Amino acid sequence: MTETTFVWPLLILLSGLLLLWGGGELLVGGARRLARLWGMPPLLIGLTVVAFGTSLPELFISLAASWRGHPEIMLGNVVGSNIANIGLVLALSLLLVPLRLSFRTVALELGLLHLVTALLLALAFYGFFPRLGGVLFVGTLIFYTFQAYRSSSAAKQAARHQAAEIEHQPRDGGAIIRALLLVIGGLAALAWGSELFIHGAVAIASYFGVSELVIGLTLAAIGTSLPELATCLVAIRHRQDALLVGNIIGSNLFNLLMVLGVTASLMPFALPAVLLARDLPVMLAFSLALLIILAWRQKMGRLFGGVLLAGYLLYIALLVVTG
Repeated sequence: MTETTFVWPLLILLSGLLLLWGGGELLVGGARRLARLWGMPPLLIGLTVVAFGTSLPELFISLAASWRGHPEIMLGNVVGSNIANIGLVLALSLLLVPLRLSFRTVALELGLLHLVTALLLALAFYGFFPRLGGVLFVGTLIFYTFQAYRSSSAAKQAARHQAAEIEHQPRDGGAIIRALLLVIGGLAALAWGSELFIHGAVAIASYFGVSELVIGLTLAAIGTSLPELATCLVAIRHRQDALLVGNIIGSNLFNLLMVLGVTASLMPFALPAVLLARDLPVMLAFSLALLIILAWRQKMGRLFGGVLLAGYLLYIALLVVTG
C-alpha cells in the first residue's frame, strides 16, 4: 500500500469514528430522556442507561470484527476501552475538576467488575472464551440491571413523583416518540460507523505491519471511548459527579458483560497469550486503583488524575515498543 492509498483507509476509519461518536450521542440523549420519563436517578442512569449507550460502539465494532474474522480487534477494543476509560477519560475529567463519591454507592458495581475481570483472567489462562461463558456474562448483566433498578429506593420514589407529573401532561406521547427516534437514529449510525471503522482499521494495521490487537487497544479503544468522554464533560458542566463516575464504572462493566458476552454467545473466540501477559493485568491495575482511592478517601483529586494519565501514557509507550 502506497502513502497515497493509505489516505483512504485513514479517512474511512475517521468517518467510522465520527459516525460512532455521533450515534453514541444520539442514543445516549434519547436513552437519558426515556430514563428521566421513567424516574431514574442520576447515578442509576450513569450505571445502566448511559453506560449501555456509550458501550454500544464497542459492541458494534466487536460484532463486526468477529463476523469478518478479526477477533483480535474486538478483544483489543474491549480491553483497551476499559483501560482508556479510567486512564484517559477519568484522568482528564479529574484534571479539570476533583470528584467526590461515596464508596458505598458503587461498592456493588466495583465488586462485580473485579469479579468479572477475575473470571476473564481465568478464561485467558484457558485460552478460549466459550459460548457458555458468553451466556453467563449476558445473564449476569441482565440480572444486575434488573436488580439495580428494583433495589433503588430513590428510583422508586422518583418514579412515583414522575408518574404524578405525567398524569397532568398531554397523552400524545410526543416526548417518548422523539426520544425513540433519537435512539433509532443512534443505532443506525453506530451500525454504519462500525463497518467503516473495521475496514479502515484492518487496512491501517496491514500498512504499518502492527498486529490487529494493538490497533484494537489503541485506535479502536480511544475512538470508542469518545462517547464516555463526551458524557463526562457534560456531567462536569452540570456537576453530576455520580453520573460521571457511574458512567465510567458502568461502561467498563458493560464492555465485559455485554460486549464480550454477546460476542461469545454468537461466535466463541480464542484469547491470545499476550492479552494475559500484558493487557489484562494493566486493565486490572487501573480498576483496582479506582477501587482503592474511592474506598480510602471517598474522593479523587487532580493528583490522582495525573497519576492515572501518566500510567496510561506509559502503557501506550509499551504498546509502541512491543508492537
